[in-house]
Amino acid sequence: MTTAFITHPVFLKHEMGMHHPECPARLQAVYDAFAASGLMPQMIQVEAPLATQAELAAAHAPDYVEAIFAASPAHDYAYLDPDTAMNPDSLEAARRASGAVIKGVDLVMEGGDVTNAFCAVRPCGHHATRNRAMGFCIFNHVAVGAMHALNAHALERVAILDFDVHHGNGTEDIFHDDERVMLCSSFQHPYYPGMGANSGNRHIIPTPLPARSCSAEFRRAIDATWWPALECFQPELIIISAGFDAHADDPLAYLELHEDDYVWITERIRKVADAFAQGRIVSALEGGYDLAALGRSAVAHVAALL
Repeated sequence: MTTAFITHPVFLKHEMGMHHPECPARLQAVYDAFAASGLMPQMIQVEAPLATQAELAAAHAPDYVEAIFAASPAHDYAYLDPDTAMNPDSLEAARRASGAVIKGVDLVMEGGDVTNAFCAVRPCGHHATRNRAMGFCIFNHVAVGAMHALNAHALERVAILDFDVHHGNGTEDIFHDDERVMLCSSFQHPYYPGMGANSGNRHIIPTPLPARSCSAEFRRAIDATWWPALECFQPELIIISAGFDAHADDPLAYLELHEDDYVWITERIRKVADAFAQGRIVSALEGGYDLAALGRSAVAHVAALL
């Protein structure tokens, strides 16, 4: 059994202007770290396909999907919100990022050699709501993948686990009233996007953390909230929003995690997947803005998947 590494060259072409923190160098740092790690020969490399409009519209409002297709610029930039823009390659990149998660779901559900998958994608996705782009995100890739698992593979329970430093508000928006999907989200609070601490919903499990929380505080909070909820829910598939911007070296946030914390949480997620989901995990890259820390953390995460 092995891990699929799903990516595409177009992810390096999406960019949102000079000095934007969500830049192609992020993914190049991930590629470089994997090349140096020696892990690549242990994985199956897969090209990310294009998600169709119908697949995107399973998670997003159809008129929103149509508006994004229409907004794609022939040159320069189209600004979707103050933080989020499209260049001429962004639509393809966003579609293939969602397509990567769909492909990962298909691979782990086929019951062949692939037990889990890591989607090295850009742009990020977990802030995109049903009808709004925000926070560097255009389409919500993990939500698209979860809907594909429910619709195409007839699953009844999918868990999305989000350890990015920012709350996955878009994922919560999409699944707030859909009890087939449990969202567990740890995040610095109060911080962007300024919501999520109280979901008022038994299948949305928020884990807010104050600034400067360290490894021990993070692990205690996850132990108290995620695992009991997941044991009751018994997911048939786990999808991860794998953001690494809670790392102590990250310049955009103020939590103090390290690579061993990503190993710890990945190993714990694997235990849940082994218990209830036949080991099936699909992980998708979200945030992480210190290039060296991002590369090291992504390698640590995938090594634990392997």
